[in-house]
Amino acid sequence: MLAAKPRRWVVPVAALLVATLSLAGCLRSQEAGDRKDGKVEATRAPEKRRPNIVYILTDDLSWDLVDYMPNVKRLQQRGLTFSNYFVADTLCCPSRATILTGKYPHNTGVRSNDPPTGGFPVFRDRGNEQDTFAVALQKAGYRTALMGKYLNGYETTKQQGSSRTYVPPGWTEWQVTGLGYANYNYWLNGNGTLTHYGRSPRHYLNTVLSGKGVDFINRAADVRQPFLLEMSTFSPHAPATPAPEDARKFGNVRAPRTPGFNEPDIGDKPGWLRKYPRLRVRQLHGVDQAFRQRVRAVQSVDRMIGALEAAVKAKGLADDTYFVFNSDNGYHLGQHRLVEGKLTAYDTDIRVPLIVAGPGVPAGKTEQRFAQNTDICPTIEEMAGLRPADSADGRSLVPLLRGQPVSGWRTSAFIEHLGPNYRHDDPDLPKRYGGNPPTYYAVRTANELYVEYDNGDREYYDLARDPWELGNLWTQAPEPRKAELKSLVASYRHCVGAECRDL
Repeated sequence: MLAAKPRRWVVPVAALLVATLSLAGCLRSQEAGDRKDGKVEATRAPEKRRPNIVYILTDDLSWDLVDYMPNVKRLQQRGLTFSNYFVADTLCCPSRATILTGKYPHNTGVRSNDPPTGGFPVFRDRGNEQDTFAVALQKAGYRTALMGKYLNGYETTKQQGSSRTYVPPGWTEWQVTGLGYANYNYWLNGNGTLTHYGRSPRHYLNTVLSGKGVDFINRAADVRQPFLLEMSTFSPHAPATPAPEDARKFGNVRAPRTPGFNEPDIGDKPGWLRKYPRLRVRQLHGVDQAFRQRVRAVQSVDRMIGALEAAVKAKGLADDTYFVFNSDNGYHLGQHRLVEGKLTAYDTDIRVPLIVAGPGVPAGKTEQRFAQNTDICPTIEEMAGLRPADSADGRSLVPLLRGQPVSGWRTSAFIEHLGPNYRHDDPDLPKRYGGNPPTYYAVRTANELYVEYDNGDREYYDLARDPWELGNLWTQAPEPRKAELKSLVASYRHCVGAECRDL
């Protein structure tokens, strides 16, 4: 049977002219990024091959765990490590809200894990869900997926078995639980359908997520659709439950004894910390046990990264896929007499891993210029070929990833924290002597840390001479420098959008 001959279509000149003018108008509107509600959103740049993005976001993972993660170390070898990446808040929900939107906590309105000052309800009710990188990429034709943890308070109750089936805008696929800290006995919301997972080894959360992540990559590759996959783990957040095969490993490991460990003299520290006793033998054993559990817990995360990389490679997408490894905040264990926690402005808590590998990224390099979690959203948007939204407080790191010259780059990071935290149902409630500071605002420069507390206490460290933050020199600091730092904090506290990027 002969194939039918293709038809010839005759289009009137007038109709063709109208269609051409209409298309031009649409393109101008797209370039401008206008929205009816007046907000400016990420817009499509000139069309080219769009890469895939795999974003691994861990929970409470500190730099001292990376040495125990071979796949992450290999990621460093083939990518770029940001040695001065800082979070804007060391608490889970505010940090993740900032990551999703590119906005500081004072602009998302998410200052804590729970209403009325934070949590998922505040994030949603303030319209933040419309300004995430997921919404921008989905509009641009990406298949998007979030697997694991979303935001604190996502479940309707604090009990397992919640009936919530809500899926936020921007996500094509959704495999999320709100109470997965133990990595067992949880309900997973799979695209609106709840499925219960129990205590079987095969139900270990990171194992389940890893399989679903690989399946997502395979299906997206089969239909040749660019994808964004965010793997958002609960590990190594306490109780730092390891996978069964890792439960007895690393039996001789103990927490690093840095110069600040169990600090001998804290008489110069702020009032909330000054009366903490030195750690005793029992507490030191507890710190070492917590570190071992954290090392064990990240093994499944590391294997997950290896499995995702293997899936991408098997589909022939290795050269077209970015891998981003990150944490929402750091963690202290024994430093400054703090048993364990994360709510301080010290480097243990604010300085966390950011490692990127992928198209055009130099291999085995370290970037010392400052980056913050406000930069993740605009970076992912530009990776996808979009112009980052002007409403973001951060800026895209893509020029640094590509080795392009940049001018006027930031020389400081801003940290804001609402405290203290006394909510007994909060998974981030500090332990006794774990560190529960009052509200503070801080700036971190290349050689300084300045912290001002709402109660009037101040901290200032010369990091060039004192990288372990042992000596608070606030009373000795030059008055002109004090005035500059106070002014910088004041500017950050109320900045919005481009104002933040220009500081």
